[in-house]
Amino acid sequence: MKTLNRRDFGVAVAAAILLPVTNARADDMEVHIDNFTFQPPELTVKTGTTITWTNRDDIPHTIVSAGKFRSKTLDTDDKFSFTFTAAGDYKYFCSLHPHMTGLIKVE
Repeated sequence: MKTLNRRDFGVAVAAAILLPVTNARADDMEVHIDNFTFQPPELTVKTGTTITWTNRDDIPHTIVSAGKFRSKTLDTDDKFSFTFTAAGDYKYFCSLHPHMTGLIKVE
């Protein structure tokens, strides 16, 4: 097993400090599914934003925006993400419980 000398250690530390850290974008958003509702029910975001829905209910739900996106059936704690690349209003609903609706406004 090779041990690092001071110079190698210094290079390793400098590389760790200078390498970019991959984080979620600051403008990425979350929507939670709780009690048969999307929370928040409406969001306004910029193009390029990724929204992640998380099902916190103990029954399955979906996220559907006709002609735009459709999640698989989400069980408890499952997630679905979509990146909004075009401006516009995206109405969505749960296909299993159509009274559950939401809106994403993309600017």
